[in-house]
Amino acid sequence: MAAARVTMAASRTTNDDLDDYSAYAHMSQEQLLQLAIERSLADTNMTPWQNGQFYTHTQPTAPLATRQPPCNPNRTNPPVAASANPPSEKCVKINRDSINHIISEDNGKVIAWTGHNGHLRVTVKPMNDLDPFLSAILRGDAEALRNMIHSKSKILDEPNKDGWIPLHESAYYGHVECLKILLKASPDTINKRTHNNQTPLLLAVSCKNFSCVEHLLEEGANPNIANHQRETPLHKACEKASEEIVGLLLRFGASPSTACAQGGTPLHEAVRNKNIEICKMLLQAGAKLSVRNVYGIDPLFVAAQCGAAEVLNFLIVKGGNINTQANDDASALFEASKNGHVEAVEILLSRKADLNKPNKTGLLPIHVAAKNGHDSIVSMLIPITNMAKVRRSGISPIHLAAERNRDDVLETLIETGFDVNARLSDGWSKMYEDRRSTALYSAVVNRNTEATAMLLEAGADPNLDIFNPLLVAVRKGSMEIVTLLVKHGANVNALLPTHSTSFPAVLVFCMKHLAMIKYLMDHGCDALSCFSCQYGSNTHPPIKLRGNGREAIYYLNDEPSDYCVQFCEIISAPSACGWVGPIIDMLLDYVGNVKLCSRITEHLDSNTDWAHIKEKSVLPCRLMHLCRLKIRQRMGVHRQRLIKTLPLPGRLIKFLSYEQETFKDVL
Repeated sequence: MAAARVTMAASRTTNDDLDDYSAYAHMSQEQLLQLAIERSLADTNMTPWQNGQFYTHTQPTAPLATRQPPCNPNRTNPPVAASANPPSEKCVKINRDSINHIISEDNGKVIAWTGHNGHLRVTVKPMNDLDPFLSAILRGDAEALRNMIHSKSKILDEPNKDGWIPLHESAYYGHVECLKILLKASPDTINKRTHNNQTPLLLAVSCKNFSCVEHLLEEGANPNIANHQRETPLHKACEKASEEIVGLLLRFGASPSTACAQGGTPLHEAVRNKNIEICKMLLQAGAKLSVRNVYGIDPLFVAAQCGAAEVLNFLIVKGGNINTQANDDASALFEASKNGHVEAVEILLSRKADLNKPNKTGLLPIHVAAKNGHDSIVSMLIPITNMAKVRRSGISPIHLAAERNRDDVLETLIETGFDVNARLSDGWSKMYEDRRSTALYSAVVNRNTEATAMLLEAGADPNLDIFNPLLVAVRKGSMEIVTLLVKHGANVNALLPTHSTSFPAVLVFCMKHLAMIKYLMDHGCDALSCFSCQYGSNTHPPIKLRGNGREAIYYLNDEPSDYCVQFCEIISAPSACGWVGPIIDMLLDYVGNVKLCSRITEHLDSNTDWAHIKEKSVLPCRLMHLCRLKIRQRMGVHRQRLIKTLPLPGRLIKFLSYEQETFKDVL
């Protein structure tokens, strides 16, 4: 398709921003369709182009997500795929506030390609169906426009429903000849505003239509009239990084220090775009480095925030405050560290920026760098950060690295001597529902085996938290982490602080994981306590149910009570009762002569396949078995993992470790 001119426009509900688009005459129809999709959610103004006169007709279209759309170098918005199931055919009025579209002219027709809510809509409408005035402006047909003006077929200062007049349209589309004709015919409209307070000059600047900007200024357009967001044409020129237009506006008296509704100045915009030349022009024209927006952010802070290293260095040389802080007390160095801007951090540190300034939450730059995984910045900050202030903050960078799975940062912190057993202050700990206090706990919660191993190898104590990390690992079913924790001394008999149990709490969470139960038993978990029941052979009271029918004892996040839960109650849960036989059979291998309570006996009696298990509990234990139990008891729980280091025959070690069950092989 040989399109004469293509213009895309899209809405922004909070800011009347306009992007610059050159002609797309070289594009095929398919490429333009793709561009419509790509730009369907772009942050730009929508040209009014007589809103209400043009209607689209929806048509089903195939998904285009797999095709490569043409790129707009000025934006990074991802393409939006067309829906495979668009709505049924109907006519829909174009709404500037919610629809993005491309307009092109092809052989006397207007083609509108509209992206809306993920759907692609294509409409072809004869050019002569549009308002003739608008049609001439869209085409840039100055001669036709001149003839219509002479015929007085339209009132030039009569706005449409959005407050746009033909002069706005011409400034927006960049047709300078049309603009000259309209301005000559009605010179008093030069500063006419739309309903959003947009002047023709602001629209021309927003679209980087230099020739229109130049002519409007030469004809006396006011460069300091702001839109409804209090953004002046200079704001827009800096936002679009148009050095030529910035220079032009300043020459015609644009104020370099006017603040928009958010308090941002043109210098803020220039810094955000990392345009040092525009920054130089603005400062030369009198822009102030100390002006802050509503968030307390000045231009130097923006430079650090965006990683604009060259601009940052320039602003420091010009007198910018290297220790500037936003309203939340975050410093420029804090912000650069947070966003991983290595060069900006290096510049600030070389200029002696204070790296020990905390934000309002007490965090230092090293904290936020660790939290966001910026290992190189963490390495820079470690040797010069005040460790006393880190401790006073109540949280260590090692906590944040573990919580966010920043393994490289965690390794760096460990290697440089950070305390792996540092504990959160009460204030920080209370921010977590589980009241965690160590980095190890966070690594276990995240099921991060590598981080868990690093911390344990560095000396992390697995028994410091209110909720033992081993309970968390068992509940998550992570055998690898359970093994690591037990190997490094985790308490296999830990209890739940919120629910009292008469047996090790780890068993609550692994009823269906027999291999894990066996591993825990092998390493000292107290099996005997599972057979200690206050009711014994007497009838047990029924388990109390909640109003919704759930057994309260199986939900461990309830409010704590004085009631002590027994093992026979836990094993009677509907989700666990089918495993009673195998579990009791295994536990009997780790105890001497015991007597089963009536509730467990009832479960065993309910399944004929479990008769041998009940018989096993009645028969006297063999002497070899009792000897094994006695040796393990004398060794103690914390030394049982060292059984394999004993100077004993290999077969005996296997027997003591429950790896060998045949007595004659041992003898």
